[in-house]
Amino acid sequence: MTAARTRHEAAELRPAPPWQTTHWLNTDQPLALADLRGRIVLLHAFQMLCPGCVAHALPQAARAARVFAGTPLVVIGLHTVFEHHEAMALPSLRAFVHEYRIAYPVGVDMPGEDGDPIPRTMRAYAMQGTPTTVLIDAQGRLRLQAFGQVDDLLLGAEIGALLGELQQQA
Repeated sequence: MTAARTRHEAAELRPAPPWQTTHWLNTDQPLALADLRGRIVLLHAFQMLCPGCVAHALPQAARAARVFAGTPLVVIGLHTVFEHHEAMALPSLRAFVHEYRIAYPVGVDMPGEDGDPIPRTMRAYAMQGTPTTVLIDAQGRLRLQAFGQVDDLLLGAEIGALLGELQQQA
């Protein structure tokens, strides 16, 4: 499967919407996008019962965290459940994160308003489903959003370009 990508160019840069979460795993305190200004954020939205997430997106996020360790890149998972809600409750997610050895922070997307099955952050970003990969620059602007499998080389090049921009600004 090829990702449906939206690369945001300078003329169309807009602030990335804030995350709306109910819980966080692998961090002592909730994370807010505004608190990560000055760093590049790789946000990957997933569901633990999504085959594409388990086979590709989660391992890719873990690789990115390892490869770019020591750089100003932050990898964040967002568990955004829009189907099978009861099967993917917090206790199941905790076990999943442990079993798959996910070490980076994972936020739980807040349920939709007034019975909306689409979680709030997913709706704010107009995500089409999972997996969705999002890159946010150091100024908090949305730079890439891709639904589906993103090639490792493409993602690495996009991250490298943002790290280069950040270095030039310093």
